[in-house]
Amino acid sequence: MDFLFQVIAIAIPVIYAITVHEVAHGLIAKGFGDFTASRQGRLTLNPIAHIDLLGTVILPALLIYLGGLVFGWAKPVPVNPYNFKNRNRGMFFVALAGPFANLMMAIMWSIIFALYFTFSMQSLVTERMTELFSLMCTYGVFINLLLMFFNLLPIPPLDGGRVLRSVVSDKNGLLIDQLEPYGIFAVVGLLFFGILDPLFSLVQSMTRFML
Repeated sequence: MDFLFQVIAIAIPVIYAITVHEVAHGLIAKGFGDFTASRQGRLTLNPIAHIDLLGTVILPALLIYLGGLVFGWAKPVPVNPYNFKNRNRGMFFVALAGPFANLMMAIMWSIIFALYFTFSMQSLVTERMTELFSLMCTYGVFINLLLMFFNLLPIPPLDGGRVLRSVVSDKNGLLIDQLEPYGIFAVVGLLFFGILDPLFSLVQSMTRFML
């Protein structure tokens, strides 16, 4: 499989997985009274509004070239929790919105895959196009499930860390805020030492089940 073929199959699921994830945060924030993302034009499914040069373009392309696990990130949608009537309640649902959106996207890709072969649409296109479509759907399910579970890890600044922050006492919440700048090092450590390998295995098993 040539490099360009693989880039096309992976790029669309990755870009829209992280785009929908961020838009979901912004939409729920707007529902709770924070219009920050809306005013900045971030409540759009146009990926250009959410592209982070490193996380959306350079890193995924490099990982595809190296043949490793492909992941990335978009520019975070701005959220001001002080605009919520109930700050903790608002942040709880805003944080969960991203992973939930990824779950819905994974289900959507699974349904599209099933419909494609149920109605024998592969007979209308070339074998190469069917191969591309199948690979795209596979990555669509896998990447969205991976983003969902990964972001639910209770480590700030991941969404799971936001959820944890919203349900603990103010005292413990301040402690979490202080630890947030170091959260990325914890995530890198979990990846480097293979602690998250069972998570990847779970996502692979769920992907096979859904396709």
